[in-house]
Amino acid sequence: MTFVVTENCIKCKFTDCVDVCPVDCFREGPNFLVIDPDECIDCTLCEPECPANAIFAEDELPEGQEVFLQLNAQLAKQWPAITEVKPPLPDADEWNGKEPKIDLLEK
Repeated sequence: MTFVVTENCIKCKFTDCVDVCPVDCFREGPNFLVIDPDECIDCTLCEPECPANAIFAEDELPEGQEVFLQLNAQLAKQWPAITEVKPPLPDADEWNGKEPKIDLLEK
């Protein structure tokens, strides 16, 4: 099983989760993070660290967020690993909790 970054990360990109990941499975895009499902060891450390509450176990994805399982797997193959905490996007607090944002995802 893997963990999945979901819609609320879009335009926020908090990186608190990256700091606790023991296997460096996070990948960074322009305005979103994903988890590489081939690297994730299901340790559960990242989920409580996300200030946007955007990380879920794949079998606990909220309704309507199922598409992010595929998106994480697809984008993890394209984006570079992120291994250090970075500042969130400048207007992250403004976007945290707003939906829908999937159309704002920059690939």
